[in-house]
Amino acid sequence: MARRSGTATISEVAAHAGVSPATVSRVMNGIFVGEPAVAERVRASARELAYEPNHLARSLALGQTKAVAFLVPDLANPTFQEVLSGFSKTAAKDGYRALVADSAESPADEELLATEIRRRTDAIVLCAPRMPETDLLRLTETLKPLVVINRPSPLISAPSLSVDYQSGIQGLARHLYDLGHRRFALVLGPEQSASTAQRQRGFDEFRATVGDIDVTSVQAGAGLEDGLDAASAVRDTGATAALAFNDLVAIGLINGLADLGVRVPEDISVTGFDDIPFAQFCAPTLTTASVPHQELGVEAWQRLRSLIRDERPSHNLVFQPRVEVRASTGAAPA
Repeated sequence: MARRSGTATISEVAAHAGVSPATVSRVMNGIFVGEPAVAERVRASARELAYEPNHLARSLALGQTKAVAFLVPDLANPTFQEVLSGFSKTAAKDGYRALVADSAESPADEELLATEIRRRTDAIVLCAPRMPETDLLRLTETLKPLVVINRPSPLISAPSLSVDYQSGIQGLARHLYDLGHRRFALVLGPEQSASTAQRQRGFDEFRATVGDIDVTSVQAGAGLEDGLDAASAVRDTGATAALAFNDLVAIGLINGLADLGVRVPEDISVTGFDDIPFAQFCAPTLTTASVPHQELGVEAWQRLRSLIRDERPSHNLVFQPRVEVRASTGAAPA
């Protein structure tokens, strides 16, 4: 009776090839250093018996899983999807797969999730972690090899990739200022997000340089619903321009303002941040600060790969956003 595919054992392959099970293991794991004819005989027996290696056993033998972890605060956010896409596609070319964990914007859950998923993988990427810096510094020492995205710190002894949110918000503010806007609403993101503070600092610096503007901060969040919920508060500020934390918040805000009878950009201009794919297809199309998130993921994998191979990773990078002007911004109303 013919053997069913995938049911042969390593001992049966060894007996068929006339070698030890250890030799079969070394050949199948690519670490055999004996005669090439012996290796070919083992592979021929494996093919004939339809032998399929046990991947868990292989990982234990090699001390590798060929998997890497990727922790994000919210996988529903297209920004993190884009970073993950660039990362996972590039890692796959090197034979690695990405295991993803989502902390659901909960800093308290990040450490546990990161620790658990790191045990099953060879390395980890922390993408925009929300945890306090003291916790992050401690965690980076226990999780290495590790790469950090969008959490720059001179104290972190791991490769870092980030976006210059300060210059990005300043570029958007300058665009609105040049359109005649002098009353601004700054729609803030999650309080625990490091990039929220960076945006705030960037706008404060811009305000100091021009001097003749008013600004009101409105606490929101990072999602569509947060922007929708902030609409009445933004309207009540009397601002003629609103800078949203990201594109999702901006799109939610535009829809919330429309429900209140406030027109964009005739009554108030709105900007986002990130340039997610939806930004150029919503109505009106969204003025935003564009960030190459796919490239961010590619660069993250290249540095993680170097660490896994005990090679020196490339330099840290800070991406400079580019202002994309679309229909959601216009001249300040008279």
